[in-house]
Amino acid sequence: MDFDLIFVGGGLSSSLTAYRLQKARPDLRLAIVERDDRLGGNHTWCFHATDVTPSQLEWLEPFITTRWEGQSVRFPERERHLSTPYLSATSDRLDEVMAESGVTRLSGQAAAHIERDSVALADQTTLTGTVIDGRGPNDAEELTIGFQKFLGLELKFSKPHGLKHPIIMDATVPQTDGYRFIYVLPFTEDTALIEDTYYADEHAFDRQALRDDIHAYAAKQGWDVAEVIREEEGVLPIVLEGDLEAYFDHFADQPSPIGLRAALFHPITGYSLPEAAALADVIAELPTLTPDSVAKAVREQSLKRWRAHRFSRLLNRMLFRAAKPELRYVVLQRFYGLPQPLIERFYAGRSTLGDRARILAGKPPVPITRAIKALAPRGVGTGTKA
Repeated sequence: MDFDLIFVGGGLSSSLTAYRLQKARPDLRLAIVERDDRLGGNHTWCFHATDVTPSQLEWLEPFITTRWEGQSVRFPERERHLSTPYLSATSDRLDEVMAESGVTRLSGQAAAHIERDSVALADQTTLTGTVIDGRGPNDAEELTIGFQKFLGLELKFSKPHGLKHPIIMDATVPQTDGYRFIYVLPFTEDTALIEDTYYADEHAFDRQALRDDIHAYAAKQGWDVAEVIREEEGVLPIVLEGDLEAYFDHFADQPSPIGLRAALFHPITGYSLPEAAALADVIAELPTLTPDSVAKAVREQSLKRWRAHRFSRLLNRMLFRAAKPELRYVVLQRFYGLPQPLIERFYAGRSTLGDRARILAGKPPVPITRAIKALAPRGVGTGTKA
């Protein structure tokens, strides 16, 4: 079976890139190989409207399930509402959109072996074409990471919860196992996704304890849970420093990575949808889709975004290395006191020199000696290109 592009792994970035290509160039033969029966897994992806360009927001529209005209944060010494629109997409919607896209879906098919220009399936079928590897994060000694781990429950309440906008960080909860906050997405007047989230040094967590904590949080808000609709969980890498060029050297003779595997995510939030949309645009504009041309474009885009997020990694080092785990929330509490446009530019990876100076100005939220020590990269892998 011959294709122009074969995506191995039907996650967010593979799906968005295939969709973008199919709409822009319907003559292309595109295929997604996914070992599960559906694409996208079990996820909710969110982003700020200002994280993407207007044209990206337009072609992403079919994937968007909910749009809120604002968001709020809560900290022990600060509560704030921002008017920045916030949007969500779900794996259910992604699977539905891709089913109607015209992209060939080989769901329930495991890739037994992949090369840059071919995929051998477990049933002995061979696919030929330029291969892109979207099978999720790759362990790498060249990158130093912490973890954002979470468990979420989508709940139905016996009465309306009263929320009009998401609570993207409620850090008024006890600070255990690192920086902890509750994340709430009110989908309808009586349903919401509540996630218990931790910025921690270790990736393990007690699922039942987090379920119990979510129910306790709901009860404290006065929300009576009538039904648990579904559950999702995840562990996202939070990059502190690394040598991305050395990391990409591992893929020299392999299919080009994409998405999280290509280190395309926000270093602090773990948000990957804006980066996936930007990469989809880049690949859609390539005149040829050979293994070399795709690999070169992905590498250049990942390095470009790595440079754009350098300041975010610096702040991650302050968060993880300078602040005591139970006091990490202070870093974010101070950040959310800054002007809204600055916050929007920061999450979009477009911070100006003035923004960076503003974020670091004044009394640091952690001891100055520890902050200075933490801000300097320690050196990982084959280089110190933090």
